[in-house]
Amino acid sequence: MSGQAAGLLEVAVGESLILDDEEWHVDLVEPQYGRVLLASRTGTRQTVSFRMLAHHPRCRRSTVSTASGQHLQPKTEGDLSDRQRELLRIRRGHLLEVETGYRGGDPFHPGPGEPRPEYDPDCTTVTQRRWAKVAELQALDPEHAKMLGLSRVSYRTLTRWESKRRVDVTMGCADDRWTPASRGHPSITAEVRKAILAVRQETQHRSKINMRARVGLIHQYVLETFGEEAVEKIPSYGTLRIVWQEWFGTGRARQRYARSMLLETTGEHVLVERPGQVVALDTTVLPVMLRETVFDDPVTVHLTLAMDVYTHSLVGFRLTLISDTSTDVAMLLRDLTMPLPMRADWGEDMEWPYPGVPAALVAEFAGHPVAALPFFSPETVTTDHGSVYRNHHLVQAQHVLGVKVLPARVLRPTDKQAVERAFGAVRSMLFEYLPGYTGVDVSDRGADPEGDAVVTIAEMEHLLATWIVKIWQNRRLGEHAPCWDPAGDHSPNTLFAASMAQGGWALEIPSPSLYYRLLPRHQVIIQGKRGVKIRGLWYDGRALAPYRDQGSGRGGRHKDRWTVHRDPRDARFAFFQDPRTHEWHELRWTGMPPEGEVPAFTDARVRELLTAAKQAGIKPLSDSELLPLLLQLLAAHTTVQQWPGQLTKAQRSERAREAAQIQAAADDRPAAGTAGAAIGSRPRRPVLVDEAVDAERRSRRESALLQPPSAPRRLGDGSRRRAHALIAADDAAEADPHSVHDDATSRQEEEQQ
Repeated sequence: MSGQAAGLLEVAVGESLILDDEEWHVDLVEPQYGRVLLASRTGTRQTVSFRMLAHHPRCRRSTVSTASGQHLQPKTEGDLSDRQRELLRIRRGHLLEVETGYRGGDPFHPGPGEPRPEYDPDCTTVTQRRWAKVAELQALDPEHAKMLGLSRVSYRTLTRWESKRRVDVTMGCADDRWTPASRGHPSITAEVRKAILAVRQETQHRSKINMRARVGLIHQYVLETFGEEAVEKIPSYGTLRIVWQEWFGTGRARQRYARSMLLETTGEHVLVERPGQVVALDTTVLPVMLRETVFDDPVTVHLTLAMDVYTHSLVGFRLTLISDTSTDVAMLLRDLTMPLPMRADWGEDMEWPYPGVPAALVAEFAGHPVAALPFFSPETVTTDHGSVYRNHHLVQAQHVLGVKVLPARVLRPTDKQAVERAFGAVRSMLFEYLPGYTGVDVSDRGADPEGDAVVTIAEMEHLLATWIVKIWQNRRLGEHAPCWDPAGDHSPNTLFAASMAQGGWALEIPSPSLYYRLLPRHQVIIQGKRGVKIRGLWYDGRALAPYRDQGSGRGGRHKDRWTVHRDPRDARFAFFQDPRTHEWHELRWTGMPPEGEVPAFTDARVRELLTAAKQAGIKPLSDSELLPLLLQLLAAHTTVQQWPGQLTKAQRSERAREAAQIQAAADDRPAAGTAGAAIGSRPRRPVLVDEAVDAERRSRRESALLQPPSAPRRLGDGSRRRAHALIAADDAAEADPHSVHDDATSRQEEEQQ
């Protein structure tokens, strides 16, 4: 018979039993008949036998506390203090000696002098051993017995311990006063409880306040709702503070996050079970000051990370001098689908290592040796609610890639906590070792992080790529183990290798033309010999010759319009796909001189160019007339030695950002010959900018000298116009015509006023 069944045979009147998931109270116990009378809360009564209670599979004692009326969890030794556990061990030893004659309860491992004659199980009965134990404990020193909690042990106490020990072997001998049921806070009346809940509901939508202010609001609510008599029953500040922490926590969370916890959710967790199922994407400011390569000034860059949630692999990253745009995000998503090429200083230990797919096979498909970094087609990308992730261009990009961009829930940063934690890990494992580290916030910043900056943007990009492949991908995950092996020892590389063995892996590498398909689309009309117009600029090329003055033949919203793609980071070129050959062709800006004579410019430079032209009063007949203004605006693109003037730090930073965008666009663009014979090489740097600027200034000076100068006014004309007491000349011929006209005008204005 089990201990639970044996304990049910010793039920007492008033105890509670759970029978078939229903609570019953013992009203009457008849040991002579072996039956018990049970009563439910609804008033139903039934008589059951001891045998039925002992062998019923769904019968147990109730854990309802008589003090609080709540169901309590079973008591354990962990609820006791060290001294109470020692007293429990002593009590258990005395009780085992009564039952078996041995303190340890094992006759095969007796203690010194065991069994003692009065406790020898072969010569005494259980009743004799109980009375012997009572006499032994009463003979102890009263102070010692009180310290051990054995001063009032009687025969009935020993039998009660034995009955409780049959039900709970561990805590049967424990005193119930050691673990009393919590009585709550009797001083919290119904009125005070209602006030606390009302204040909690009100302060959720306010700015954060301290506990003193909350207590004041509780007093105000009780006074205005229940009167002055109820105010006298409000407990002290200390009691209210303890109750508030027990009910609602410490309140150290940010107010916006505390409100977000009240939002309705399904309560379900997303179980990620394969690589690429969920990719977390986020952008933050790089906590290291870097030096840009144009003017060698210290700048702040933005770091965008893409992390595979299943393997915790950093499958993509980008460094941008400005906050990332939709084009940068689209190119980052493209990077996830393409293998990372090996670099010159990388060894064989950083080459493709995953079993099942040989490195030579992957290199043959990719066209170059592949580094040890997973690549795949992501299914879902989790981002925040930035505008860059919600525009139309990224919606088009996700349709091209077959990716679903799913923003995280409002005020729920835990939806992408993997990449949030990755930023902190990269900071502590890499960025803190670099000169120019700016710290977590301004208060932790060094004396001169700008002066300490020595790493360039290109060097930082190479260092971060090397660190990810060599260190991060081989780092032990710890608490981020997979669901099928929580206690295992794994790294991002081993998890990706295991997933390849479990579910396979699709070796799919996109074509280089994916770059053009991910660029923003523009629906245009091919107009005669001028080409196509995109945001105020005209683009033309030989590829448009067969389609000039023709419609595309498409219907719908953009009827008879042609689709042209353009990279906002480099506005010199647009890209057109021939509908017959499906080859991509480059369309040059019509205002560009021969290659190598003008620097690249972005959308921001286009707006600045058109604004300057409007302010100058120029209405160009063609884009060629905008070239002088463009050369003035982009003169900073030459080297520092060729500069015609000095720029401020803000202007230098703007030029450096533009150069970084141009370089990023050039790096993302496929190499010559990969997407069709029409794509050729592109100029990187300007060649004749300073000469063009000098020529433009010279022409302006010459045109100014050709105009005859106007005759100056007479000396004193200004003072005559400002003098109010000046007597008008008698002879109108002697008066200055300019002053007379000015005086008449001023008199007319005074009369009107």
